[in-house]
Amino acid sequence: MKIAIGADHRGFEIKEIIQETITLQTDHVEWIDMGAFNAESSDYPLFAQAVCEEILQGRAELGVLLCGTGVGMAIAANRYKKIYAALAWNREVARLSREHDFANILVLPADYMSGEYAVACVRAWLQAEPLKDRHERRVEMIDC
Repeated sequence: MKIAIGADHRGFEIKEIIQETITLQTDHVEWIDMGAFNAESSDYPLFAQAVCEEILQGRAELGVLLCGTGVGMAIAANRYKKIYAALAWNREVARLSREHDFANILVLPADYMSGEYAVACVRAWLQAEPLKDRHERRVEMIDC
């Protein structure tokens, strides 16, 4: 599975931890790192756009975004049709965002979780499968 990942300067460190940890422990994940590539001040909309484009062009199946609160990344990503970016602050919300809302981008608030907890949220999200029936119908309503 190919996953595009991006973060601004506030999410850079956790982005690196996620890639290293998930890659070492999960052979079926290939990361497409869209930056930032250091902790120098950067603009989150650029990374949101890059991750969304990877998904929309079919080069990635899913995406992960990080910034300080996660709010800016979620707003920027959700501007794109067929992108469902969910801000999650715990494992259950991450899992439910995939199961109930078909989130194809997980957004994490880097200032409010450790790298270890961010990895746990990503794992919960990746292990979840979108549920059909009423959940699928509701997501279809968004794209009318």
